[in-house]
Amino acid sequence: MNSSTNKTKNNQANATESVQEKMVRRAERICDYKFKNKTLLIQALTHPSMVETDQIGKSYERLEFLGDSLLGSFIAQVLFTRFPEYNEGALTRIKVSLVSGGNLSKVAKGLGLEDVIIFGSSERGTGKRGLASALENVYEALTAAIALDGGLEEAFKWAYRTLDLDEIDDSAAKTENPKSVLQEKLQVDHITPTYELIDTSGPPHSRVFTSNVLMDGEVIGTGSGRSKKDAESAAAAAALEQMIAAEKKKRRK
Repeated sequence: MNSSTNKTKNNQANATESVQEKMVRRAERICDYKFKNKTLLIQALTHPSMVETDQIGKSYERLEFLGDSLLGSFIAQVLFTRFPEYNEGALTRIKVSLVSGGNLSKVAKGLGLEDVIIFGSSERGTGKRGLASALENVYEALTAAIALDGGLEEAFKWAYRTLDLDEIDDSAAKTENPKSVLQEKLQVDHITPTYELIDTSGPPHSRVFTSNVLMDGEVIGTGSGRSKKDAESAAAAAALEQMIAAEKKKRRK
């Protein structure tokens, strides 16, 4: 009886291992990168629902945190070089459009990452209700895993290729004024943002203005520009970026 039970368990373990190996190979094809540390890749693919007792270090959550920061840095470098004519506010709007949860989820789905995420039974039982969020998180986690396994250059190549940074849609830079967007978001809670000039520097012919935007007296964003208007727009864009990051963090919990 015990021998039969052990044999069944071993067969199940072998079957699980075989499925996992297939997922690893498929994930490496998607990433166009061969991992030296397969455990790191498996962690990047593992949804928190798969880890009942110890999520830290076993699911993708810590890698996702790192990947989010790396993506922001990579994209900022590309935008800074690619669009020298755009001010901080315009660059921020393009960056936000690229790293938004909706865009990363769409990119991850297009790559086929849905088929390699390792979900636990509790999440599978919901029909993978949190799939969109999981796709975004796994994309960020893979960015971090590649960086840790092969270096920043390899991670940069992955992000550059999959986000198609050769063909950046810069329409976000030319859309609505960030001050208007921020005001619309805050007016839902009957709050009107206010702005204050906190610094003026540079020679008379090349002034740089710095402004804060406040919500109920609390600073929620700071920005600089060649005019007071540009500084206020940059501050509003910074506030919007922070609000989007906070909303993303809230969705992860």
